Amino acid sequence: MAGPTQIIARFAAASDAMLFPESARRVMKISLLDWCAVALAGLDEPVSRMVREMAGEEAGAPRATALGLPTRLPARAAALVNGATSHALDYDDTHFDYIGHPSVAIIPAALAIAEKTNARGRDFLDAALVGVEAACRIGAWLGPAHYHHGFHQTSTSGAFGATAAAARLLGLNEDRTRHALGLTATRASGLKSQFGTMGKPYNAGMAAANGVECASLAALGFISRPDGIECEQGFGATHAGAGLDPATVFAGLGESFRFERVQHKFHACCHGTHATLEALIAARDTNTFKPDDIAEVTLFVHPHWLKVCDIPAPTTGLEAKFSYRLTSAMALSGLDTGALSTFTDALCANPALTSLRDRVRAEGDATLSDTAARARIELRSGVIIDQSHDLDKPLPIDTREAKARAKAAALLGKDKAEALWRAIHALDE
Repeated sequence: MAGPTQIIARFAAASDAMLFPESARRVMKISLLDWCAVALAGLDEPVSRMVREMAGEEAGAPRATALGLPTRLPARAAALVNGATSHALDYDDTHFDYIGHPSVAIIPAALAIAEKTNARGRDFLDAALVGVEAACRIGAWLGPAHYHHGFHQTSTSGAFGATAAAARLLGLNEDRTRHALGLTATRASGLKSQFGTMGKPYNAGMAAANGVECASLAALGFISRPDGIECEQGFGATHAGAGLDPATVFAGLGESFRFERVQHKFHACCHGTHATLEALIAARDTNTFKPDDIAEVTLFVHPHWLKVCDIPAPTTGLEAKFSYRLTSAMALSGLDTGALSTFTDALCANPALTSLRDRVRAEGDATLSDTAARARIELRSGVIIDQSHDLDKPLPIDTREAKARAKAAALLGKDKAEALWRAIHALDE
């Protein structure tokens, strides 16, 4: 059987976009709206300004838009800027098949090459859809061990998806796309140890830029290992990949899309905290108690999340996004965890919040899935409230679209968000 490199190369180069389900296209448009909104909202973040300043100083051939700059940049530089900027707020979509953020790695690469080649809007959307699906499938093939070992799947699997999207827009055939993906196998990188720092959003920009670079070199005839993902000493073998059965992981590729199960964020913090937040908010809204009534809160989550978003005493707004204890205190105190303005440095020193924070603890429970959490709230009166939530329970597509449009309106203003939504729909034309 063909390995992942060939399977993804064939999907990127030869799949018939006319056969892609409209439901997948609709989800792609929702994710494009979400990506645009969080990217524009993240323009003033320090990491965005720094990467933008560096790329702007280097300048180069004006091929593609870099958010926040008045002039265009080379495609690779634009992908770097836009990837880092769109992940700066950590408010973008996530996929639990591989515990990564697909859109921030793939859309910037697809957009940069689409602008460079003057591609049609529909071809751009199709390439982005191919890229996000490739990232989901390769991430699933690598398996959870890759992520748990310390690799940031947004940047690793995302780089392969970015390459697939760029290769499709450049018109590479299957053989050239295999070389592009093989080159990505030696280029893809990114570590979870960067979480809570500017290195995390930089990882997303790095993945997008790697995809543009590797596909562009392959278009020039660059030769690499054409089975670089799965070969001996290839990416999977050297990056703690489980190398699951391709026949299972890649079944139905191009006919069904795992990407349709993408999770859009409605809390402005690490997605690992979202199931707990939903459980706590449900408990708060269906019971009568105040923060001072709480004696102790115990959160039960899958153990791997404890290495991701369990900063015990955050001191910055960014660190707060990766803290079970503080985000829980925020939700139980009625603060809006969906508002970017809530996550500030000053919030971390608020005495009332830190007092409640110190009554919260998170524990690992291997019986829970990656998407589920349980909250146990013990009141000083002795009453115990037990509430669970699972993010994997699918939202109806109309509900998802409505929530994404409301989020965009909150970030950008209603008029700009609606204009953006109309423009995304016009891409098909």
